[in-house]
Formats: sequence, structure tokens, C-alpha cells
Amino acid sequence: MNIGEIRALLNDIESDRVERTISTTNTDKFGQAICAFANDLPDYRQAGYLFLGVEDDGTVKGIDVTDDLLKNVAAIRTDGNIQPQPSMTVEKEAMPEGDIVMVRVEPASFPPVRYKGRIWIRIGLRRGVASENDERLLMEKRRTNVTSFDASPCLNATIDDLDLQKFKHVFLPKAMTDDELEEDKRDVKLQLSGFGFFDTRYDCPTNAGMLLFAKNLRRFIPGAYIQYVRFAGKDRAGEILTEHEFKDNLCVTLFELDTFVETTIANRRPIPVSSTREDPFVDYPYWATRELLMNAICHRDYQSNGPIQFYQYDDRIEIMNHGGLYGRANVQNFPNVNDYRNIVLAEAMKVLGFVNRHSRGVLRVQKELMANENGEAIFDFGYQTAIVVREMKSPRGEQAIREAIAQGFMTEKGENQTTLVVSDGHENGHENGYENEKGLEKPSKKPSKKPSKKPSKKPSEIKVSKFPAPIVEEVYKAIKLNRKAKYSWLQDNLGVSESTILRAISDLKELGYISKEHSKVKGEWQLLK
Repeated sequence: MNIGEIRALLNDIESDRVERTISTTNTDKFGQAICAFANDLPDYRQAGYLFLGVEDDGTVKGIDVTDDLLKNVAAIRTDGNIQPQPSMTVEKEAMPEGDIVMVRVEPASFPPVRYKGRIWIRIGLRRGVASENDERLLMEKRRTNVTSFDASPCLNATIDDLDLQKFKHVFLPKAMTDDELEEDKRDVKLQLSGFGFFDTRYDCPTNAGMLLFAKNLRRFIPGAYIQYVRFAGKDRAGEILTEHEFKDNLCVTLFELDTFVETTIANRRPIPVSSTREDPFVDYPYWATRELLMNAICHRDYQSNGPIQFYQYDDRIEIMNHGGLYGRANVQNFPNVNDYRNIVLAEAMKVLGFVNRHSRGVLRVQKELMANENGEAIFDFGYQTAIVVREMKSPRGEQAIREAIAQGFMTEKGENQTTLVVSDGHENGHENGYENEKGLEKPSKKPSKKPSKKPSKKPSEIKVSKFPAPIVEEVYKAIKLNRKAKYSWLQDNLGVSESTILRAISDLKELGYISKEHSKVKGEWQLLK
């Protein structure tokens, strides 16, 4: 755009496609203006412009345009406050009177666009918050542009097929502020439709609404579940040690997977590195593994009847996601270019805190895997209709165990079993019938009833022998995350037998970490430490 065209925009004070300000720090004002231009309520289908360094009457004052200022303005697009992200450019323009900043905002293909939960629009020459009728018009524009599966109506479903309590008590508090929730008196169908979860034209939930809140999801979308299998060995010919299906709606499954990865897959355990200190080691970094799973859920093709395959072997994890790279993304530009097959679902997962939508998740995954010595994740695009990502097991834990054994801090008690020797004479390891590293439970012998001296320190004060076995610590972490956890839930999520869970609970009670409330109504674990 040349100086003459810019001057014409600046001097056209009657245009509602232009906003001018001399401020350089009012990011809320900038964000609201960008949101309003992106919504394009008058349906001009033309770009809107925000000028920094210009008076309301079009007079150029000029400002000091630094690289930091340009970066700060451009960052408004990706800081998470504007959803979905607008298409915009930020440029420095040299005018005779001084330098200014020009922000060009394109109309959104999938309105309404929100800034900090509110829908901003242009009302003549000023901006304001959209009314219910304005929001309805923006939703109609969305339906005109949207062709994705998740935004399409699920015609054989009704509002009664949704778990509205999950929407009201889990999603809405994260999507809107307390003041907005207090002011929002709309019918629940209109609330759902505002996020793309309900189609008012057909009076039914969208597929995104079903994915997130359906009471019986697989009745409507058969392939919408995650199949976890733990194989013995390094291929599928090995024995199946444990398996589990995460088949609830995503508002439940996302939180279950988060807990499962941290308490079971990461396999966090302390290994002594000296007589007084132990370091934690993990086979698979929690955040990296979680991010790969969330990407599979966010980007998969839900029209496929096959589940996401989450398979664990002795040396690696494999995640198979149905649906190849989508839109602008291809093998040559991955992972630097991203696109969304399920744009409504991606927005919802961003609200719930499970994806960032900054196109940097894979880069962070690779960095964390390298730091834990797993090696970079391997993305296999050779399956045409699916993507497989492989995450190799870190050798750090096994190396640390061998070093601890060599230095006398740990001793071997049998096949795949080790025992931690601590300074006060107690032992800590895979004993008393706890499952070994392969998940196979060894028969136990009753310990001899020899008189023992009462320890001089409380269990919580003995740093090395804090828990009698790694599985005890995993059970404790799982209970901290889910105070209403039942034995069956612990068994499924930790991938161990019922007897192992019972022994771990018994040890936690003896150590004074938990007690069980005998309330038939609440049924919650009481944490004492």
C-alpha cells in the first residue's frame, strides 16, 4: 500500500473499517479493535485497519516504531486472548510527519471471534460488545463458511444426548469470566451454539458438541476413542500385558489421559546417586507424551471408524492417528506449518488447556525428548490415511540403576527386580509382591515376624525411603489427582493388578499419607500429607 492509499484511509473519518490511536501500550484496546474487524459484522468482506500514531481526526503524530513495539502488537494474534486466531499483518509505515504502525486485519472465516471471552464488533464508527442478535448473525456467517466435520450438525442427536453439567461446570468456567457467566442469561442451546457446539438451524448438537459432551459418544461417532495396549516385547506379536479403552466424551477423556500419562506412562521413580540423595528418572517425559496424544485427538479424522492406537512396547511408544496431514501442512513444511481439520474442537481444547495453538508444540516435544535422552520423536507419514509417531524409551533410568548397583546403592533380587538399600537399613524396591518392570506379578512370601525397633524418624522424614515401592508413589499421585478414585479406576489407569493396588493402599495408610473416609455419600480419599 502506497502513501497515497494510506493517506486516504487516514483522512476518511467516516469509515468504520479504520480505527486510529496515538497509544502504543493499550493492548486491550488493540485486541478489541482487531477482534471487531475480524468479525466483520457489516459483511464488507474487506480488511479493517488499526493505525498507531494517528489522531482520531486522521492527523499523523508519529511515534518511535521499534522492533519490540512491532513484536508486541503482532503477538496479540497468538497470545491466546483472541480465539480463533485472526489473519493479520503488522507493518511500519514511514509518513512525512513521522513513523506509524499499520495493522491490517482480514475478515474471519469462522466467526464469532472473541477477545478475552467477549465478542467485539464495529457499531458504526465505534466498537462494542455483540448482542444476542449480532451473535446469531455471526453464527450464520460461520455456517456459510464451515465445511469441517466437527462443525457439521449431528442430525440424529438431540440436546438430551449431551451431558450439560460438563458444559456448564467444566467448560464454561474456563471459557468465560465470572462476570460474563453472571450476565449470561441465554438458553443453554444458544450458549452451546456460541462455541459451535449446537446448530440452531437443525436444532441438534454439532459433531464437536458430541465429541466433547456426549453421554454415549460411540453411539454417534463409533471411532471416537483411544485404545491403549501394553505389549511384552518389541512388536505386536508379544503378549498383551494390559489394555484399556478411553471411550468417554473428551471433557472426561482428556483429564483421564492427562493423569494416565503422568502416573503410568512416564514411569517416574527415584534412583539413588549417593548414600544420601536420589534423583527422579522417567522413561517418557510427561509433557512431551501428553502433547503427542493431544495432537492426535485434535487433528484426527473422526469420520474414520478406527480408534487412536496408543501402543506401548518395551522400547517405545507408538501413537497412530487416523487422517494424514491436513490443508496447508505437508511432509515438506511439517512441523513449521500447521492447519486444523477440526477447528471447533481445536478451540475447545485450547479453552480447556490441552493444546496451545501456537504451532510450536512439536518443536517443544522434540526439545524435551532430547533433554531426557529419548531421541527425537519419529513421524511416519508413509501410511497415506494415517500418521504414526514413535517415542523411544529413555535409557537414562536403566543406566542409573546399573550404576547404583555397581556402587552398592541397589542390589538385584532376581529377574527384573531391584531393591534400593537406604542408610537406615530399610529396603525400598520391587518386593512384597509388587509388579516388576514387565508388569508381571511375582508370588510373595509372608515376611517373618521378627521383632523390630521403632524407627527414630517418621516415614516422611526419611527422604530416600519415602515410599516402599515405586507403584506406591504412583498410587499416591493418582489419588491426589482424583480424590474420588475407586480401586477399579486405579487398576485401569495404572495398569496393575487389584492385589497390587490393595497392598499399595495399605502401605500408604501405614505411612500416614492417606486415610479413607467412611462416607457413603462422598467416598473421597483424605490426604494427610
